[in-house]
Amino acid sequence: MVSQISKDEIRGAIEDKLCAYFCVTNENATDDQVFQASAQVLREIMSRFRAVEPERKPGKEVHYMSMEFLLGRSLMKNAFNLGVGEALTEALKEMGRNASDIFEEEPDAGLGNGGLGRLAACYMDSLASLGVEATGYSICYELGIFKQKFQDGKQTETEDSWTTGMHSWLVPEYEDAVEVRFGGQISPHWDQFGHYSFQHTDYTSVTALPQDMLIAGYGGNKINKLRLWEAKSPSSLDMFLFSEGEYIKSMEQRTLAEVITKVLYPADDHIKGKTLRLKQQYFFVSATAQDIVRKHLKTWGDIRSFPEHHTIQINDTHPTLIIPELMRIFMDEFNLGWDEAWKLVRASVAYTNHTVMSEALEKWPQTLVQQLLPRLWEIICEINRRWCDELISAFGNDERVGRNLIINGDQVHMANMCLATCYRVNGVSRLHGDILKNDLFKDVYGIKPDLFTYVTNGIDHRRWLTQINPGLHELIRETLGSEDYLTKPEQLVRFCDFADDTAVREQVNRIKLENKKRFADFALHNDNYRLNPDSVIDVQIKRLHEYKRQLLCAMSIVEMQLQLHDDPNMDFVPRTFVFGAKAAAAYKTAKRIIELLLSLSKELANDPVCKDRLQVYFVENYRVSAAEAIVPAAQVSEQISTAGKEASGTGCMKLMMNGAVTIGTLDGANVEMYEQLGDENMFLFGLHTDEIARWRSSGYNPGEIVRRDWGLERLLNRISAGFSDGKNYSDLVSSLVYGGDPYMLIADYRAYADCQKKLYDTIRNDGEFARMSIMNTGRSGIFAADRAVKEYVDNIWEIK
Repeated sequence: MVSQISKDEIRGAIEDKLCAYFCVTNENATDDQVFQASAQVLREIMSRFRAVEPERKPGKEVHYMSMEFLLGRSLMKNAFNLGVGEALTEALKEMGRNASDIFEEEPDAGLGNGGLGRLAACYMDSLASLGVEATGYSICYELGIFKQKFQDGKQTETEDSWTTGMHSWLVPEYEDAVEVRFGGQISPHWDQFGHYSFQHTDYTSVTALPQDMLIAGYGGNKINKLRLWEAKSPSSLDMFLFSEGEYIKSMEQRTLAEVITKVLYPADDHIKGKTLRLKQQYFFVSATAQDIVRKHLKTWGDIRSFPEHHTIQINDTHPTLIIPELMRIFMDEFNLGWDEAWKLVRASVAYTNHTVMSEALEKWPQTLVQQLLPRLWEIICEINRRWCDELISAFGNDERVGRNLIINGDQVHMANMCLATCYRVNGVSRLHGDILKNDLFKDVYGIKPDLFTYVTNGIDHRRWLTQINPGLHELIRETLGSEDYLTKPEQLVRFCDFADDTAVREQVNRIKLENKKRFADFALHNDNYRLNPDSVIDVQIKRLHEYKRQLLCAMSIVEMQLQLHDDPNMDFVPRTFVFGAKAAAAYKTAKRIIELLLSLSKELANDPVCKDRLQVYFVENYRVSAAEAIVPAAQVSEQISTAGKEASGTGCMKLMMNGAVTIGTLDGANVEMYEQLGDENMFLFGLHTDEIARWRSSGYNPGEIVRRDWGLERLLNRISAGFSDGKNYSDLVSSLVYGGDPYMLIADYRAYADCQKKLYDTIRNDGEFARMSIMNTGRSGIFAADRAVKEYVDNIWEIK
């Protein structure tokens, strides 16, 4: 067992690494050097365990492809999973170090932007913990997602050099590097027997170098791998140009290659950005496809047995080009015919959809694909031709054919390629699965109903409860009599038996207050913000998007301020609204909403009537480690997206698991949360998906609603007029009142405000608040990632 490693052995290993790698002793080492040495020790432990795993051929291996893996910090997580967390903490203490200071030295791994990447990270943990043979694949972004800074009350973006602190986790595997080709010309040739061949010339080569990170499952019994591809130029520089004094030009090809993996999601509101994004995606899938095929041949030999031993799960449409790339490899490198190659690909690739908005489905300009990926373009055209024939045979000459084609309107539609090819398409909640079948992909569902299913998302409960909320973990362990829930999260439901126990309620409230005090320390350290820990912590932490409706919450806060000024002595439960979100650099409306919230935060901080009663705290540079401080302290969870727009959501699950009470719409995973909690433990409001459709079809007029609601009109006028910082937000108000209010904020506002009042009237009673908190935690086990991964294993990947 890994956990049998003692603190003395850990300390000796760390001190050895300090001497061997940094030429220092513990006495003169920096905290960063101690972190790096500790990480190296844990990675060596994982490497040794992976090396001595029994030699066996897995029946089927999972390859999980995602453009994002939002891992956060790894030192504490790996120590916990390996069972050496306590030994590491004690070893650091004996070295005269504060373990929390060492853990803080680690940068967040900036490989994601939100729920998509965090979900992938949770699933990698569960795959290893459940003993499933799996490899994660993504890109080794040098700078990852941007670091968010607030300057002059606005979001600005700066580079996030996360890799500088990750060398102890990432190990390059030079022998597995592969070539990826872009551009050039395809010269076709048909011989007298009708066989096709071609010559690919004048292409540009880029080397894909794998950087591997090991992922330890809970208990250390299984070590899987996350393979991240880094772009390199085949040559460091052009020696001729360099010798001629053209130093910058001599490195041009190197720069053009390495920019591919420079940042996550470069802005694509211009053609150069689109080109770079498409390059990223093909670089990623080509390297991954070559790697999987190489490993298959080494293990199994026969390419025709490929689908028996591999399942490739593509997380959203970003890795869709794996489909034509596998076709290219099977046909061009193994001389398989189209039908034989197509059979292998169709049996190997499954697709997880993560959006319900048709405008968010990824598509690329046809000319860009032709120029950048000429061989793949030929293959995509043939897939499209055959898919068109299939659609015509089902629909005749109907408009349904055109809207489901892969190539349509001078665009290449990635989701349609998945529908034409993948053996399974899944949504990420039950509601989302229904929307895919009945709305977004209803045409294809009509002819291929067995293609569709759903797996409700899940979270790594060992990280998002046990590790980040040790006080609550201890209480659960004491009341349940064991910590079996760590491997059997469904046992959390037994915690509900203590919802009416006065002593347990008091302990829940005490633990929550301690967590709030720790969060207040975080706010002071991170943003120099003085947060009132005696107030209710009301949280909305998620990617900034209009459909997630952070603006709806801002509207209610403005009305609360106006009401406090109307009656400063009113009975008002003190509350702090906490926001954490990044807006995409090119998403102007989202950035304006952040600006509004920052103005509101400053306004309330300087308002003596609101002092310690109504606060807004916007966490700068929201990230996984910030969430780990916020989630245990949260008491109210804002899940208020427009019904029918959120595919699932995982932040709602983390907050529920830590005892926060949800106010929300019937959207995404909220539907299944409500089934677990009922009206007595969750607060619902707002129009349902079908009701929104009826409102729209009957001529929704937001201005008319505003005119009939004096309070709503007053708060919108207040936002339009602006705040004490001199900024006004009439543009945001106009988009709601006169711009059609696409996400139904006006329609849902009064129901939301009334629901908030009902919630806060209920939680005045500390005992009732604690009871709801216990019920939320106890009912959250179903949302563990272990459950979700088991469903993938049984129903999609079919791994025995």
